[in-house]
Amino acid sequence: MIVTLTSPFQYQEEIKKSRFIVNALPISSEEQARHQLQFYCDKTANHNCWAWKIGDQYRYSDDGEPAGTAGRPILSAIENNNSDHLLVIITRFFGGIKLGASGLVRAYGGSAARCLQQAPLTPMIIRKAYLFRCYYNEWSIFEHLLSESDSIIDNIDFHADGITASIQLPLEHIARLQTCLSDLTKGRESLIPLC
Repeated sequence: MIVTLTSPFQYQEEIKKSRFIVNALPISSEEQARHQLQFYCDKTANHNCWAWKIGDQYRYSDDGEPAGTAGRPILSAIENNNSDHLLVIITRFFGGIKLGASGLVRAYGGSAARCLQQAPLTPMIIRKAYLFRCYYNEWSIFEHLLSESDSIIDNIDFHADGITASIQLPLEHIARLQTCLSDLTKGRESLIPLC
């Protein structure tokens, strides 16, 4: 099950005298991620390392730490937590003790993972867009099935012989709703993917 944040969350810890401040933030676009980075990155800190993930898109930055020791471990923590649509920024204030490459990987990846374990998460419903047609007398039955499956009705067009609707269906309900629509219309109609 894929999860996302219900609200921003902050977590802090000290590792070998360095202070790590982790901000986990829900995001819906790359533009929003860039805006949040500008707002949350502390210019007085030694490093502001981050990673974000939205579906198949992702970005990360080591912000001056040795390559591969910060951004990628943060992204791995996001992926290992089955999280999506979120940004994790870790601000590090250096405490005088060098951690080494493996120590940095453990510190950044571990801090991100511990933050996400404590953060308020909710299951993320992934939907796919479809179009379908049916007669008026079939609509109320199918509308009830849609409401029971957490579907979203985007648009309904009324015609002389029935309706055409564009809807968003949760992935786990598509096969069942396809069967229901086919049964309801006696094989006359099926869900038409819009993407």
